[in-house]
Amino acid sequence: MSTTGATADPLAALGSLPGVADSVESVRKAVDRVYGHRIMRRRSNAVTGEAALRGARGSAALSGADWALEEVRRRSDFSGDDEARVMGAALRLTAEAGQLLSIWRQSPLRVLARLHLVAAASNGDEVGRPRREGEPVDEPLVELPLPGAAEVNGRLEGLSELIIAGSSAPALVTAAVVHGELLALRPFTSHNGLVARAAERIVLIGSGLDPKSICPAEVGHAELGRAAYLAALDGYVSGTPEGMAAWIAHCGKAVELGVRESTAVCEALQRGAA
Repeated sequence: MSTTGATADPLAALGSLPGVADSVESVRKAVDRVYGHRIMRRRSNAVTGEAALRGARGSAALSGADWALEEVRRRSDFSGDDEARVMGAALRLTAEAGQLLSIWRQSPLRVLARLHLVAAASNGDEVGRPRREGEPVDEPLVELPLPGAAEVNGRLEGLSELIIAGSSAPALVTAAVVHGELLALRPFTSHNGLVARAAERIVLIGSGLDPKSICPAEVGHAELGRAAYLAALDGYVSGTPEGMAAWIAHCGKAVELGVRESTAVCEALQRGAA
């Protein structure tokens, strides 16, 4: 992660970048509105379940499996072709994320290893650990230069230290940095995009911004599209204040679109249509 200067709390420093405070405030207001919906008092579990399904579908779409929501509901076997396996991995990660919240603040690297293990669903030697020098990476969406293994390990350790130390940064900023750093590093041999978006979800839930996991940012990332996603990631990787702020704002817009999706679910439940 690049910041504009060395501080004791570099994540908090990002919160002061131009426009970031506005993104944070906009996300907070949107989240508060959906949490205040009357259906949340009676059927929050149904909203959470629907958000999980739609979030998994959105994350898989960005990784090349852009299925209709009803197709995801209908399927029970996700072991067929490559797209089915991607969708299955996204669904498993969404289910697993909620089980790892208590571990994240103490051992984020352990959580990331577990997420990769769940996504890959295999016993290969390369699963559940950072890639070694020379190992190929299967991540067709992200075509940025691939950092070497030594840089990956160093930056993962740095990210872990920031999470464990805690920060006064808003949840959106921390989630965006975790997401962006994992996409930039691609620390595993596969499934890095899925893992990065699952880690973003964990931060948003564990921070208290979205404790019931009803604001699926993955939906928003998919709706904004791959081109915008990659353009914003380029900004993150640049390390410039403008680029970092643009990535955080992009992640904020994704959360707001996730809120819009769950608000629609609440309205449908209220009408008895879902």
